Amino acid sequence: MPVIFALARAVEEPPGAPRLEVPTERASSSRDQATAAGAQAAADLAFTRFYDATKGPVRSYLAAATRDPGVADDLTQEAFLRLYSVKKAFDGEEHRRRYLFRIASNLLVDHWRAAHRAALPLSDEMLAGPLEAAFTAASPDLDARRDLSRAWGRIPPRDRQLVWLAHVEQLDHREIADLTGLRRASVRVLLFRARRRLAAALTGGAALEGGSK
Repeated sequence: MPVIFALARAVEEPPGAPRLEVPTERASSSRDQATAAGAQAAADLAFTRFYDATKGPVRSYLAAATRDPGVADDLTQEAFLRLYSVKKAFDGEEHRRRYLFRIASNLLVDHWRAAHRAALPLSDEMLAGPLEAAFTAASPDLDARRDLSRAWGRIPPRDRQLVWLAHVEQLDHREIADLTGLRRASVRVLLFRARRRLAAALTGGAALEGGSK
């Protein structure tokens, strides 16, 4: 069984969940079968390494946008499963990483459309992670992190998504547009407004009305 499914189950998949198997075509000869098996093993090894290198950043992105660790875990698993099933030649690992983030962004949109519920507070584990490093490196005390948590929760989900992509993933406007399906000009305007809302929330002002959904 391909390694990715064992790895995907490790991302807090409930015990007893049904196993996923990938059907394989029978090779016409033992030599062809051995060649195919070797190629599949090499592909699985490469994917495993890619998974290990990127699951943290993807999960952090989804957790920051949804503010729900459980949802972030589910979406992370689904993103990797979808990527694994894609029959596409990638122009290097960075290309594949960008494609993975595009899948994750599409899953975020689907999640927001399907469920409109109150954001959950960030856990201490999340507060000590990439979000703190991105925005509170100069003020690592717990009070500053809690202020950030409250401010982060007061801005709309789309704002959280855009700010994360710009300041944690350090993507430019074109790259964010490619991942989210937004126009480049729209990204520039929406990101400006998102930063302004976050700054207002951090300084104690009310989050501005008319935020991105």
